Amino acid sequence: QVPLVESGGGLVQPGGSLRLSCAVSGSIFSINAMGWYRQAPGKQRELVAASTSDGITNYLDSVKGRFTISRDNAKNTVYLLMNSLKLEDTAVYYCNADLKLSLGGSIYSYWGQGTQVTVSS
Repeated sequence: QVPLVESGGGLVQPGGSLRLSCAVSGSIFSINAMGWYRQAPGKQRELVAASTSDGITNYLDSVKGRFTISRDNAKNTVYLLMNSLKLEDTAVYYCNADLKLSLGGSIYSYWGQGTQVTVSS
């Protein structure tokens, strides 16, 4: 199991900002897509933002213009910068990465442990 180590969650007021980080730990061959999902209480997990290895990104409509996903391929890390946070952004945020662990291996999807983001006044 390759751990994805998340950090950066917390409590923030509406209109504030947070940056989430997710680092792939351990020995891997390659990283394909990386992304962030979130799950609010009583709701299904949803894709917030994703980035291919070529840097192509896509976003949930409700976060477009406020959230930015970026990658540091040298550090095997993906970030989610969240600006202008709203109450409805409150959720547990999960990092996801499609990893190939060896040259002849298959690509599997891995998840981080989740980090709580709470937007409250």
